[in-house]
Amino acid sequence: MTAVTAHAPASPDLDKAYDLLAAHDRQLSALITLHGRPDPFSWQLLRDAAGDAPLAELALHIVSQQISTAAALTIYGRVVAAMGGVMDAGRLLAASSPDLRAAGLSGAKSRSLQDLAQRVIDGRLDFERLARSDDQTAEAELEQVRGVGPWSAQMFLLHHLRRPDVFPAADIGLLRGAQSAFALHARPTPIELAGRAQRWRPLRSYAAALLWAHAKDLPAG
Repeated sequence: MTAVTAHAPASPDLDKAYDLLAAHDRQLSALITLHGRPDPFSWQLLRDAAGDAPLAELALHIVSQQISTAAALTIYGRVVAAMGGVMDAGRLLAASSPDLRAAGLSGAKSRSLQDLAQRVIDGRLDFERLARSDDQTAEAELEQVRGVGPWSAQMFLLHHLRRPDVFPAADIGLLRGAQSAFALHARPTPIELAGRAQRWRPLRSYAAALLWAHAKDLPAG
């Protein structure tokens, strides 16, 4: 099966993107029939908690690492409350480690958030520059922040920068969704799933949205 080679625009609309994927991959076409055409750039829980501010979104992605969404939203809410109700780089940098730990953050995540705040303040991380950068450059810059790995960087590219060809292959939801959707005997490794996703370029964000939608309907486990 070949990759999607049609000349898709930088931000194709949902119908065009999913039509292209369906034409090139029958298994994705079946998922579209099951789950419709989910918007890969919409995470309503994030919008409700963090709004559209890039600092707040990236901070929430850091908090969300390796814990449930419900737990992440609770902890994030406590962190914001500890700063007087506003996610602000200056307030975050000034927050004491005990206060951040009391909100439920691990020591590592506390240090990550404060490194994020310092980089925003001194300009090493510039969200306007990120918006002008290509995916590879933006991801590399985000990964300079302490504790920000590929997953957090890619989720930011998806949800804030709205990039159409991002695929966080290590995400547990994508791995679970792929195992079920493609009738695999075992859960794929991130490397295996990333390899499979190459055929969906340059629309991997949409393929990811389909697999997440599929994973949501699976039994827990």
